[in-house]
Amino acid sequence: MGRAERVVLAYSGGVDTTVCIPYLMNEWGVKEVITLAADLGQGDELEPIRQKALTAGAKESLVGDATERFIQDYAFPSIQANALYENRYPLSTALARPLIARLLVEAAEKYGADAVAHGCTGKGNDQVRFDVSIAALNPHLKVLAPAREWGMSREETIAYGEQFGLSFPVKKSSPYSIDRNLLGRSIEAGPLENPWNEPLEEIYVMTNGIAATPDEPTYVEIGFEQGLPVSLNGSSLAAVELVSQLNAIAGEHGVGRIDMIENRLVGIKSREIYEAPALLVLILAHRDLESLTLTADVTHYKRGIEESYSQMIYNGLWYSPLKAALDAFIQKTQERVSGTVRVKLFKGTATIVGRKSDKALYSEELATYSSDDQFDHKAAEGFIYVWGLPTRVWSEKNRQG
Repeated sequence: MGRAERVVLAYSGGVDTTVCIPYLMNEWGVKEVITLAADLGQGDELEPIRQKALTAGAKESLVGDATERFIQDYAFPSIQANALYENRYPLSTALARPLIARLLVEAAEKYGADAVAHGCTGKGNDQVRFDVSIAALNPHLKVLAPAREWGMSREETIAYGEQFGLSFPVKKSSPYSIDRNLLGRSIEAGPLENPWNEPLEEIYVMTNGIAATPDEPTYVEIGFEQGLPVSLNGSSLAAVELVSQLNAIAGEHGVGRIDMIENRLVGIKSREIYEAPALLVLILAHRDLESLTLTADVTHYKRGIEESYSQMIYNGLWYSPLKAALDAFIQKTQERVSGTVRVKLFKGTATIVGRKSDKALYSEELATYSSDDQFDHKAAEGFIYVWGLPTRVWSEKNRQG
């Protein structure tokens, strides 16, 4: 007895998701498989992917460009939250999963499917992100994960596909597992599984090695309106174009590489390499602009929330009640976060060298030590007395004891 009549499968065109098509129909009795391939700026040709799914037995093969939606609805809110998992990883891959889950649910509802499926294994984070996001969006949909259950090796998976007339052209196999979208690339496995091994230069695509970077720095000015990036070097740009241009500029200078030991949700540590030039620079610039435009208490309180926000994205809780509540708080804080940040890109570093805003809380007249100083120095003595009073009382009581 089949688990589902009609299934929408998240489809990448790779071996696992291609084999999922005949596997779902022949092993699990699914009558119709509809594949969904989403372009999130990864640069793949979608038409060959669409045809490949049909050849593998898909009833329909859906493709679509969701890049604008990806940047506007997922990446930009995470920038407003300065989201860095474990204070390093800007969630470039993780942010794509709740969007893909939403696309799956939308397609399932449109085509009357009673289940959705993905090609995730049982060891990674993505299975959690898909399963939980789909449950949050439509708890009545079944979620199928054939690759998590079939127990086949890579060779066995290919052999299984060949039984149904599928061919997988022989090519030099990369030892790495790579995921890419407009925000960046994640690279793992192969030699990288030994955390002592230095990554080879060949794994990087979006960023230059230091030896190949220009010998002169480049300055970029990033404009923000209410926490959202809107311009680059004075030119207003749509979201996708802004990220694309900044990826190229920062990547040329070797900015955006991350090499970290990461704590996965499933309880294991993994060695991950990321390239996310634009995303890292935008978070750096946005956070600096907040320091100019937000009050101290809001800034400090928001920093605590940002870690929780990052963990929720990483752990697949984009569509959770807590994240929705934090979104409301973050959006309120962003009302004043408008201005321009100047960033110096040079030899693998991005350094903030200037910032300005019409909503700045910084006052040069109060901060200066010149003759223009307007700060009331005499008021400091009384303030210090009151501020230090608890400490003074504590000290006197301890001395008496």
